[in-house]
Parts: sequence; structure tokens; C-alpha cells
Amino acid sequence: MKTAISKLVLIAVLFLATEINAQTAKPIEVNSSLGTLKQINAGLLNVGYTEAGPSNGNPVILLHGWPYDIHSYNEVVPILVSKGYRVITPYLRGSGTTTFLSKDTFRNGQQAALASDIIALMDALKIDKAVVGGFDWGARTAVVMAALWPERLRGLVSVSGYLVVNLEANLKPLPPKAELGWWYQYYFATERGKLGYTQNTYEFNKQIWQLASPLWKFDKATYDQTAQSFNNPDHAAIVIHNYRWRQSLESGESKYDSLEKRLAIRPAITVPTITIGSDFDGAFAGGKEYADKFTRKYEHRILKGIGHNVPQEDPKAFAQAIIDVDGFRK
Repeated sequence: MKTAISKLVLIAVLFLATEINAQTAKPIEVNSSLGTLKQINAGLLNVGYTEAGPSNGNPVILLHGWPYDIHSYNEVVPILVSKGYRVITPYLRGSGTTTFLSKDTFRNGQQAALASDIIALMDALKIDKAVVGGFDWGARTAVVMAALWPERLRGLVSVSGYLVVNLEANLKPLPPKAELGWWYQYYFATERGKLGYTQNTYEFNKQIWQLASPLWKFDKATYDQTAQSFNNPDHAAIVIHNYRWRQSLESGESKYDSLEKRLAIRPAITVPTITIGSDFDGAFAGGKEYADKFTRKYEHRILKGIGHNVPQEDPKAFAQAIIDVDGFRK
């Protein structure tokens, strides 16, 4: 009985916290360097995205990670626009102004769902092919897109390389030092972690920024610009499901099963690619562990003194990678 009551209390608290966030959230203010903030219905979502550059320019889609948002590309976008690109920077599901069209849609954070979202966005914007780049969740989404829909990508830029989730491999323990780096995944596996993240999102994500980029001295204004996107009413649900799904603690949706089966065999990437390693990647910064997964023209770059948020910590290097990979096909 006590367990049942505790669960009801937890559900009530989570619901109240979500309602408060939704009611008190201020309108999103987007940095002008990203272009114009727009909304479009695409697949399951009403997607918030910024667009900059000429409408007839070659499309580039930039994908952010967690706990980040489109402002990671504040300085990348102007560089690309100056080269004539049309740059699309969407909020991923659970972030910023991207919302679900139906309250009944499962708040799913699995990799195939996020990748399907961006394909649906491309369809809605009538973009046949694009260079796609990202880091963290954004890199995984971009790599999954390249694995499943290679015909939709002109090129790929992926920070930390081949990030496709393999659920079976994730069940195997890592050395203790490596496990320590994933502490938050174990926290999120508990109801205490779910409640803690919902109640303390601002401070929690700030801590992740500091741990993932220890040499990056960002100021409060920089963090707050992104933190406003965490007020999305589905943010906590998407984050918690993403990490629980990775540990096989929660199921995905059956409609994505065929896509996940294709990803489970770790398919090769057949589009031109540049991968980027940074200090965040530690012993894997050299990229040799995944170099053989990229079968077209491929290059790996290492950025030293840079943490996880590569496009915001070294925007020139990230933008140059986008420009260069686009040139691979010529």
C-alpha cells in the first residue's frame, strides 16, 4: 500500500512540476545570428527551427545535443551563411518550441524516433538532401539518418564519431572509470532521479555543461540563453526515456522496431563524413575505433583543449568541417 501511495505522490508532483513549467515559461528568445525562428508541422511534431541564409542555398541542418539547444550554433551559422548556405537549426523533441501535435503521443526518446523527426522535417520543408551535422544527441541523430536514409544526406559531420546505440552491447559493464562517466544514466534509472531532474533541471544541466567542458568558461548569460529551452513541457520525459531506453529499462515503440533492427547490426555509413574527436572523448579521441564504419570519403579531426560542445567552443572548426565535407562530393 505504501509503495502504491508513494507512486501516486510522485506522479502528482511530476504533473504539478510540469504544469508550473508550462505556465511560467517565458517566450523563447533566439539569438539573431541564427536567423528567424519558425514553426512547421512535421510528422508527430510542430517543430521550432531557425532558418538563415538564401532560400536557394545548399541546405545544412545542424542538430544540438543534451543538455544543449540551437544556441550551440550561434557562431557557426553566420560562417555558413557567408558561404551561401541555407542553414536550418531545429529544436529536437522535448526542447525549445518543438511540441507534440497530440497529447496522446508517447514521449519517446529513442534514437530512431529522433532521426525520423528530422527526416519528417526535411519532407515538410521540401528538402531532398542536406549536409547534416551535430554533436551529442545531434550527432547520434545525424549518424542514424545517414545509416537509414543515406540518400537524404550530401555529407555528415559527427562529433564523437559513430554513436549508434546498440542495446545488447549497452548491457555489458564497462571498466569502473568509464562507468563513473555515466553516473547520470544510473540516476535517471531511478524514480528519485526522475523527480530530481524534473525539479532541478536548471542546476543539473549546468553541472553537465561544466563536467563535459571543464576548460570552457561560459558565463551565466550564455547558459541562460540555452536553459530557456528546458522549459519545454516534455523535456524531462524525453530525457528520462532516452536514457532508460538505452539501458533497456523502458521499451521503445514497435513502429520503430524495423529501424532499430537495421541499426543493431551497426551498418556502415555510405555518405561522405568528417568525424571530430575532442578532450571529452578521452582515449577515443583518435577515432580509430570507428573509422572503418565510414566507407565513403572520410576524415577524422582532433580538437585539443575542447570539451563536448564543439560547435560552441570552436565554431570555426565545426563550420569548416561542414564546408569541407560538402566539398567531398565534388
